[in-house]
Amino acid sequence: MLSIIGLITIVIIVALLISGKVSPIVGLVLVPVAGAFAAGFGFDEIGVFFTEGTTKVASVAIMFIFAILFFGIMQDVGLFDPLINKMIAISRGNVIAVAVATVIIAAIAHLDGSGASTFLITIPALLPLYKRLKMNPYLLLMLVGTAASIMNMVPWAGPLGRTASVLDIDVTELWRPLIQIQVIGIILLIIIAVTLGYREKRLIAKKEAAGETYGDNISDSTIAEAQLAATVAEEDDLKRPKLLWINAILAVAVIGVLVWGVIPAGFAFMIGVSLALPINFPKVKDQMERIKEHAPGGIMMATIILAAGSFLGILNGTNMLTSIATDLVTILPEFVAPYLHIIIGVFGVPFDLLLSTDAYYFALLPIIDQVALTFGIPSLSTAYAMIIGNIIGTFVSPLSPALWLALGLAGLEMGKHIRYSFMMMWGLSILLLIIAVLLGVIII
Repeated sequence: MLSIIGLITIVIIVALLISGKVSPIVGLVLVPVAGAFAAGFGFDEIGVFFTEGTTKVASVAIMFIFAILFFGIMQDVGLFDPLINKMIAISRGNVIAVAVATVIIAAIAHLDGSGASTFLITIPALLPLYKRLKMNPYLLLMLVGTAASIMNMVPWAGPLGRTASVLDIDVTELWRPLIQIQVIGIILLIIIAVTLGYREKRLIAKKEAAGETYGDNISDSTIAEAQLAATVAEEDDLKRPKLLWINAILAVAVIGVLVWGVIPAGFAFMIGVSLALPINFPKVKDQMERIKEHAPGGIMMATIILAAGSFLGILNGTNMLTSIATDLVTILPEFVAPYLHIIIGVFGVPFDLLLSTDAYYFALLPIIDQVALTFGIPSLSTAYAMIIGNIIGTFVSPLSPALWLALGLAGLEMGKHIRYSFMMMWGLSILLLIIAVLLGVIII
């Protein structure tokens, strides 16, 4: 009965998250409470479960708030602008170079972990260039989305924060083994960009011979709107070109301390924000404006993490997850169960079309982890299989709000983007999964 109540609770949460009819916070808080009542637990016990769950994820929530503030400030002051502008200048006029530069620019732009800001920076800057060279704009969206997805493995982005809260581990410890996967992923994506660049040159030649172009369906008004969006997103009066090297040293120092692990990640970003604000904005009023500008994103993510802590605290405290895993092991074929984490990882990108990020990490991961544990598979191995297998498909899913922003900026269609990008992203995801197994990041 406990397994049935637990499954119903999780299914309802997943359905609500997919439908978008309620916010993640509402579903993650109210549904588990109702499930706990149905299982015979009272307010006192549920209160204890809540406290235990939210205590475990508090450090992750703090890290998110200050990481988003820090990288938001770095974007405001133009830390990444010179490198991005240089890449655009170098690649101008060469189709293959433009494709490679797109990957590098998107990877740099996504250092703040925000898909929306990445698309606001890259799409308006590169779309006119793609149109001028008669390159397929869906190639632009695929390369930007895939590069951003690989970079989305950083600890201040959503997936690792969610995973860390589920497994109750330090998010920096979770990230370190993934750094090599990120580097390999970007290198492989650059190889893909070169290959697709050559293909694009041939297609452009054929299109020109036939008198057709990819740019015919992209209106000038769309480009103007995209450029306006970028102008709004990056106000020139916030740039601090004279402080470029100071900000660069600060950013490298914060990330270095993060990788080193000498202090908690949240504390590192808290110090970084406390230094970045007075260095770039001496006036208290300007400092508060920057905080007000970027705080909503940090607060939103932190509240979801805390709500997830409540959800997991209740499911763990009531032993629903353990019960589900125990019963699931008895049902699954014996030859399948020990490899369930790998199977889920292989189908991670298709899952992105069906499950929201919250549903995948907060509802599916705990169950798969419990099953894998019964066969001696470490929780970290399960987490890496699910992260690597799923994260590449972040920006091919209709459930991603940032992707809809990108489509609007580029004047493209969701269906065509999925048809163009899905198999490429899924193939790269499986390849990285195999590499992770060979490197020992994932244990079979």
